[in-house]
Amino acid sequence: MMNKHRNDTDELAYAVLSLVSEIPAGKVLSYGKIAELLGRKKNPRLVGKILSEASYYGSYPCHRVVNHCGRTAPGFTEQRQLLEAEGVIFKQNGCVDMKRYSWDIDDE
Repeated sequence: MMNKHRNDTDELAYAVLSLVSEIPAGKVLSYGKIAELLGRKKNPRLVGKILSEASYYGSYPCHRVVNHCGRTAPGFTEQRQLLEAEGVIFKQNGCVDMKRYSWDIDDE
């Protein structure tokens, strides 16, 4: 049973990271939107957990994922700099303008 759980977790991790790898430079997605797109609408925190451990799976542009308000991840000090280097401008409150920078996956 433990092994099946591990395989399910790895499968979900690769699905999350595959989607994250498709986010174009200068765009962002929220944890909740990723969870929704993967049919796991109630699991945005799980998406965050997977992203916090993404380095175990390889190199992914996790800096392009923010919370639904556009807030960067606590403790990820380089996230803002990486986004700004891609042309993302932050609002005065320190959040990404989600209306302007959210990746509309349907436009692809």
